[in-house]
Amino acid sequence: MRFVTGRRDDATIDVTPMIDVVFQLVLFFMVSTNFVETPGLQVDLPRSSPQTVLSDKQDLNIWMTLDDEIYVNDEAVSLSELESRLQSRATEAPDTLVVIKADTGVSHGRVVLVMDKAKSFGLSRLAIATEATADEPE
Repeated sequence: MRFVTGRRDDATIDVTPMIDVVFQLVLFFMVSTNFVETPGLQVDLPRSSPQTVLSDKQDLNIWMTLDDEIYVNDEAVSLSELESRLQSRATEAPDTLVVIKADTGVSHGRVVLVMDKAKSFGLSRLAIATEATADEPE
């Protein structure tokens, strides 16, 4: 029996098609991804370090109490009255800063409801007021 003793070519794998496919997938996902920024709010937590806050006379102050009462600039309002106040302020001055001063016991959902109402009328500058506390040791 006679065996062939010729030199055999090394088996190589061509990775060029695989790199092409991966590159095409990366391009596809980059193009199809939605880069819309979700509206975010820069808010301070109820306990924050002392900071200088500039307030303006045109700011719209909304107080929210534990009793589910809402006050706009020291005047008690219902939810429907709040909507009309927000709408009138949005038409007068759309760049008004809405400052929400909610009690720490007010539910998060209730605060978000007021924020959504403000945003629905085009008032996008929102802030949550906090009380300055001394630095606590860690």
